[in-house]
Parts: sequence; C-alpha cells; structure tokens
Amino acid sequence: MKKSYYNIGGIFFGLMLTTVSINTQAQKRAISGTVTSSDKPLAGVIISQEGSNQVTLTGNNGTYRLEVNTENPILLFRHRDYAEVKITANNQTVVNVSLEQKVKGIEEVILNAGYYRVKDKERTGSIAKVSAKDIENQPVTNVLSAAQGRMAGVNITQSTGVAGGGYDVQIRGRNSLRTLSNSPVDGNQPLYVLDGVPMATSVTSTFSAQILPFRNINPLNSISPNDIESLEILKDADATAIYGSRGANGVILITTKKGSKNKSSITVNSSLAFSSVASRMKMMNTAEYIQMRKSAFANDNILTLPATAYDINGAWDQSRSTDWQKELTGKTATTSNTNLGLSGGSDGWTYRINVTHNEQTTVYPADYRYKNNVLSMGFTHRSKDKKLNISLANNFSQQFNNVINEDMTNIGLSLSPNAPALYNVDGSLNWQNNTFTNPIASTLATYQNDTKQISNSLNVSYQLFPNIQFNINSGFNYQNFEEFNLRPHTRYNPAFNFTSSNGSSTFTSSFSSFSYNVEPQITGDFVLGRNKVSVLLGATVNSLESKQSSIQGSGFESNALMMNINAAKTKIFSDIISTDYKYIAAFGRINYQFDSKYIVNLTARRDGSSRFGPNNRFANFGAIGAAWLFYKENFLADRKWLSFGKLRGSYGIAGSDNIGDAQFRDTYSVASSSIYNGVVGLVPTRLFNGNFSWEKTKKLEFALETSFFSDAIGMNISWFRNRSDNQLVGLPLPATTGFTSVQANLAATVENRGWEFEFRATPIKTNNFTWESNFNLTIPENRLLAFPNLEGSTFSNQYVVGYSTSIVKLYNFTGVNPLTGLYSFTDVNGDGKISAPDDNKSIEDLSVKFYGGLSNRLRYKNWDLSFLFQFTKQRNYNYNSYMSVPGTMNNQPQVVSDVWSVNNPNGYYMPYTTGVNATKNAAHTNFMKSTAAVGDASFIRLKNIQLNYRLPLQNSVISELMIYVQGQNVITWTNYFGLDPEFVATGYLPPLRTWSIGTQINF
Repeated sequence: MKKSYYNIGGIFFGLMLTTVSINTQAQKRAISGTVTSSDKPLAGVIISQEGSNQVTLTGNNGTYRLEVNTENPILLFRHRDYAEVKITANNQTVVNVSLEQKVKGIEEVILNAGYYRVKDKERTGSIAKVSAKDIENQPVTNVLSAAQGRMAGVNITQSTGVAGGGYDVQIRGRNSLRTLSNSPVDGNQPLYVLDGVPMATSVTSTFSAQILPFRNINPLNSISPNDIESLEILKDADATAIYGSRGANGVILITTKKGSKNKSSITVNSSLAFSSVASRMKMMNTAEYIQMRKSAFANDNILTLPATAYDINGAWDQSRSTDWQKELTGKTATTSNTNLGLSGGSDGWTYRINVTHNEQTTVYPADYRYKNNVLSMGFTHRSKDKKLNISLANNFSQQFNNVINEDMTNIGLSLSPNAPALYNVDGSLNWQNNTFTNPIASTLATYQNDTKQISNSLNVSYQLFPNIQFNINSGFNYQNFEEFNLRPHTRYNPAFNFTSSNGSSTFTSSFSSFSYNVEPQITGDFVLGRNKVSVLLGATVNSLESKQSSIQGSGFESNALMMNINAAKTKIFSDIISTDYKYIAAFGRINYQFDSKYIVNLTARRDGSSRFGPNNRFANFGAIGAAWLFYKENFLADRKWLSFGKLRGSYGIAGSDNIGDAQFRDTYSVASSSIYNGVVGLVPTRLFNGNFSWEKTKKLEFALETSFFSDAIGMNISWFRNRSDNQLVGLPLPATTGFTSVQANLAATVENRGWEFEFRATPIKTNNFTWESNFNLTIPENRLLAFPNLEGSTFSNQYVVGYSTSIVKLYNFTGVNPLTGLYSFTDVNGDGKISAPDDNKSIEDLSVKFYGGLSNRLRYKNWDLSFLFQFTKQRNYNYNSYMSVPGTMNNQPQVVSDVWSVNNPNGYYMPYTTGVNATKNAAHTNFMKSTAAVGDASFIRLKNIQLNYRLPLQNSVISELMIYVQGQNVITWTNYFGLDPEFVATGYLPPLRTWSIGTQINF
C-alpha cells in the first residue's frame, strides 16, 4: 500500500515526522553524510531525527549535516519519489544512504469504493479520483470548483459567481426528465457521501430566486476544500449498484483528512484572494446609443419626443458616458481564508483538528459578505492486538450569506450610458427630478441566509476471526437553514413618501432537517491456493425528518426592526410543512479472483423507500463486473514496455427515488383565506397514486486500462451506455380534474452513451526536474429513445424521440424581410402567421458535444508550477435570447449596430423601434425564440494556475514554509455572444476571475 508523507500541497516534500519532545540532558552531536540513488547524489532528501524536531535537507551534491540529541538516534530519510529509509546511528558520525526509486504506478493506488476499498489495478468498476494535491489551496469555497475539468465523464458547472450558490453535476449525462426547470426536485443529482454517511441533497431556498439561479445551494459548501483528502466519483453499474436506488446518477465520495501516527504537527495556512468579473460585453457608447434612440423615433414616425424619453429629450446630460458594467459589478471582491490545524498520534491512535474561517465580499457596490466557519475533527484508534479499529469524524459549519436581493448584472448591461450620476453632491441617492430609477437603491434590499450544519460519522470494526471482520458505520446530519428577504422603504424614490410602517416588508423562512444512518456490515477474505474470495454483507437504515415554515411581515415602526418578525404589524403565516423519509436496504458483494489475473465482482441490493406507495415500496438492484489483468499473462511476461494492462466490463441496474417526499399521497394545504363559519378550509394539492414506483437505470460499460515504460505513459479508454426508464414525472391531466398533473411513472426511456479517454505521461523525471501531464476527454451522447403518446402530451413542445433531452424548439430565423423591415421566419404550416407549436419546428441541441481538461505539473527543486485547461464543445442560448428591443431606453451591445437598411441589405438586426409598435414588438419576441437566440458556446479556459515555492529551512522549529500564488478562471477563449459561454443563466452573475496569494507553515 502506498504511503504518503506529503504536506497539504503534496507537491514538494513530506511533512516532518516530529514529536515536540527533546531530551535536553543528552549531549548534542553532528551526523553528516551523503545520500545517493544509483550512485548519483540526490538533492532534496529530508533527513530528520525520530522523536525530535531536528530536520535538514540534502543539497545539490547530496550531502547533509544534522545535529542530534540522543545517544543512538533513529534517522529518517525521505523523498517523494524514493522509498523511505530508517537507520539507527549507533555512535556514528557519518551515515551514507542510498535510496531506491519508488514505482509509483497504478498498482499502488488505493481507491475508496464506498463500502470497501480496492486497489486501482483490481477494480472492476469505473471510479474517478481527485486527490488533495489537486484540491488544496485553490481560491474556491467549494471543492467542486477545484474538480472541474479534472475527471472524464464528470461535467461540473458552477451556477453563479455569488458565493454560497449551487452547482450542476452531471455524471455521464442526465438520466431523468425531472430537472429544476420543470420540477421542484432535480432527478439528476448525484449522491453525496461524507466519510461513509450520506449527506442531504442541495437545499432549494424560498426567496433567493433573483440572486441564486434555481434557488440552489450545494451541500458541499459546508466543507472546507483543505479538509478533503480525496474525492472519488463512482460512475458505472459495478461501482454504484451497491448503493442501489441512490446510485443511479453516480456517487460522490468525500474522504476527509486524518492524522498520522508518530507525527505531531501544527499547520497554519492563510491566503488572500481578489476576484473580479472575468468578461464584459462591448456595449454602445453614448454617441452610438443616442443615435440608436433617435433612429428608433424616426423609424416609428414620432416627431415629438415624449416626456419620458429622458435620455434624449434634454432631461439627462447627453454628454455623460458611464460604463455601467464597471459601475455596478466592477468592484473587486476579496476573500480571506485562514486554516489552523493540529494533527498527530501514536501507534494506537491519531487525531486531526482543523479550524477554517473564510470571508468573501462581492463585486456589487455595497458591503455584502459571505462567511463560512468550519471546525473539522477526526480521531482514529487501533487496539494493541490490532483487532479493534475506531474512526470518528465530525464536521461543524456555519455559513452566513448576505447579498443583494436582485442581481445587478442585467442592469449593468441595459442602463443608458448617459444616465445620471448615482449620488448627489451631498452623498444622497440621485433620483434626477424623479426621472431616474437609481440602481443603487436596490442595494438597500437584501437577501441573506444562515446555515448551520453538523455532520458526524463513526466507524467501528472488529476482527472476529483472522478472515472475518465486523463493521458498523453510522452517523447523522443536522441542518438548520434560515433566510431573510428584506425590502425597506428606503429603496424607493422619496417622492413616493413611503415610510417604514407602510412601505416595507420582510420575509423569513426556516428549514431544518435531521437524518441518521446506520449500516452494520460483515466482511470476509479467504485465500485458497490461487483463488481469492472477498465477501461483504450489510444493511442500511436511514431516516430523514425535515420541517419548513415561512412568515411574511409588514408595517414596521423602524427599518432597524425588520429582522424581528414580531415587530411587524401584519403577519402572514404559511403552512408548516413536515416530511418524514424512511429508507431501508440490504446489500451484498462477492469478489472472486483467480491467479490475481481474472476478477469477477457481484453486487446486489434490495431497497425500500417510504417515497413510494404500498404497492411498490421495495425494489432490487445489482450489477456484475469483470476484469482481466492481461499484462500478467505469460505471453506478455517479456514485454518490458508494458507496465500494466487490464480489460474490464460491467452491467447492472441502479435506481432512483429522488422525487421528494409524500409524492404518492393525497395532500392538502390550509386555505387561510377561505373561512366558512369560522372554520379554516383545506385545499387538495395532490392526488393519490399507490402504484407510483422506482425509476431505473441500466448501465453497461467496457474499458481498457494500460500503462507503459514503467508507468511513464498511461492510457484508459471507456465506452458506456446508460438507459433510464420508468421516469418519475408528473402526467398531465385535463383542467376539469382540478389538478394539472398526477405523479406517476412515464414509460419514457432516456439513453446516455459515450466515450471517455484518459491519458497521463511523465515526459521528464530527474532528481531536480519532473514534468507530469494528464489529459481527459469525454464524448457524450444523450437521446430520448421512447416516449409513448408524446405528441398528445404537454411535453410535445419540449422533447422529440430520437433527439437529446436538452433540445429546444425554435422558429427558423431567415433574416430581415426587405419588404417590411421586420424579422422573418419560416412559416412551416403556411397559414401566414408565426406561432407555436405549428412553426417552431427548428431543433437546436443544447447538450455538450465533448468536454475535458489538460493539466500539467512542472517541479524544479523547490519550485512547483501547475496549470489546468478546461474545454467544452457546445451550443447554447446567447444574448439575443433575452435582449431588450433595440431602440428602447436600454443600451445594446455594439454588434447591434449592424442594422438592416437599403444601404446595408445584409444587416442582421431589424431597424430600431421605440417599443410602441405592437407588430415590431411581436417580431422581436419571435426573434428571441428563434434560431438567432442560440449560437456557439464552445470555449477553452485556463481554469487554474498555481505556483508554489518551498523555502529551504534547516535546523528550524518550522519544518516547512511554502508560498503559493493561484489563479482561477484566468483566461477564456471563445466566440460566444454573451458574458460567459459555460454559464448562461439569464440575468445572473457568472463565475469570477480570482487571484490569490498565500502561505502555509508547518511546525
């Protein structure tokens, strides 16, 4: 098993195995010598005295000198690329050592497969891994940002540039037709497991719709990236089927860091980051804008400028020019991050305690802050007879997010460049004689949430017999989420004469959940000659209880009382919603190996979920995986160029109950506005369906894994196919039933298939210089294979059998009609008008065509440089899909100057209009729903770049001092018409460009 002595960066050198206990009575003496490898001097070797803080490094000539303070000291010689050597120097003053180079290949890597651990060479399933060295010290608040572009088959998209938001994680595509756009619960979310205990899924807030896309908050926001040892993604049936109904969309396993025995250390890590908007659109300047506005009035035959045309009728200064993008989202956001960790242990136990404080401001022109405090603790114990093992992990976090109530990104794009100044001379807000809606006023309306989360996991294992072990894995999650939406009267023009008593309101909602998980397991490992069998049997009991309520208050005596809902004169209480989720399962695994070359893995699980009716509460899931380690065959024994070779495949069924609680039941809500004879009425909200059943995904995969020339080059190729049916969606009902839909299973089938390629190489590896390179590419394909009676359903305008589930139906834009000067579109049914669903027959596929990443790490002595390029090929909605009518009192991109006219017959945009002409407005509305609204959104992005320098310290109380500089979202190359090609949520702030500098000190 591979041993790791790396520091938190894992890049330069290992942490010192030191214990701060010095025998002051022993006489100090010096030991010197030379460290070599293959008779060549070896630089950068760490030499330390066991049980002391004495430490030094070898120089370029391989020599060292170390003062020791015991009579017979034990010296430890370590280098990241060489095997560790331990020597007892009995009265010696000269100790020369030769180190053997490690073979750091695929055979050494141990992967977390959830309920068991497996050597990478022996796995039959598809597991992707991101380790601490790729995660740590990056200027991000969520580990998913650090993982983007690093794994084949895993497409991660950050949903907002506002801290504390959500992420869209697709593991081998979207299997379910339920997305956040058509369902309150996203059926494509993966399962998150923290130290063996399932986490709550993403929180969907109540009042953040105008600042957080889809009101989504990711659960991993509560974990400090520097606390994470590894992130493993389970993708295929063999890897996920043991999780049964929870593994249909993949499983994300988060393993936190633990202490190391015989080593006590204190780590201080501090960084400061600066973030800004990564790209801006080139908008019209004042001259171009005024020309556009005057042309619009001329085109509409309006000779007298209306009183409301403040931008050109003299009310506003036509010589003013303001870059509103810079003014409203141009602030530099700062992020301070501090970690303090203590770890250590002995032969029988280890501990690690880490405290993280993260604080981040925004790019908006106000003092908004996101704060995250995390306390993580990990303890392990092993009995002297090595039979009993106990592992305890705790994570406590508190997140506080205070941000503007309404995103200002769109305002910065649309506001007239000659709009008045934001402030008067006296510093008050400028309303320009009631002609100007000051955008700064919106900063007085805030949205904030406060999240407290506790995660605990306890794993106890006992060796019953030499080959049989009993484990029990348990834990709980508690989450309390509160949010406030404050709209004080001061956000309005004082001319309205609003006061705190009649012009302000506040909302508050609370959500709390508690879940526990208990999983007893028994494992057995048996070896009979060339046969090896591993058996795992276990069960799961999981319970989740949640409660949600909200209150609306208005009529406060003072804005200072708005956080106190009791101070409101008028209160409106919503329903208190309580849900209870019960889940039970039994699972098993049998792994058989013959001659360490032929491997078969069988997994099975029977699940029961309270989310389904009594007729379909239980379901069975399972998978079979097989692998052939062909590089061990005799006919390849003499092939020195082949270091590793494996063929593997798997097939199985996973499922999903991710539909939300109580969806099959009759439900009612309190109709507080409907009171009869003093009795509050009830309103039915959902119909009963006892046959509501499981969504199932059949997964098939074949893969080839190889490495060559002592693992200097490696290549993995995988082909996968997932087919999901029995879709959990709402079946539409006629309005006469009183309900729009009923929850039921739809006999639609969604297929995701594709290829994954992974290449790794170490082109150069010497004592002083190493170059490592990794490349991954995923080519996915998503299709709707079947959908009975699609044309007669409400989904007919959303899906087409044989096409991707990410298509959109649009009008076919044919340019500007020279006879009318209006946008023209293909009239499919020839009725002389453009309308849906008869004419929007042009299909645009918005699914990703391919994506991947290229990373490189260059290490020279104490310097380490790494960088990651992320790339995606896709089409998506562009700025035309939400632009205002050109010619109205809204600024436009400079490209909108390409207007059709007799002198410019190839002009793309129709002549400007003021918005008073209904025919022109209708043409523009169709334009936003046409093929003109979709364009190339492909990009290549320098996602991350990092430079580390480790200061050479000798005979110091500080064992290691590292300085690092990081960049995130540094440069993007794209032809996309919009702010960000990866992020296309209309009206929201895209992810920011960030630079950070920090230090890490180990004692």
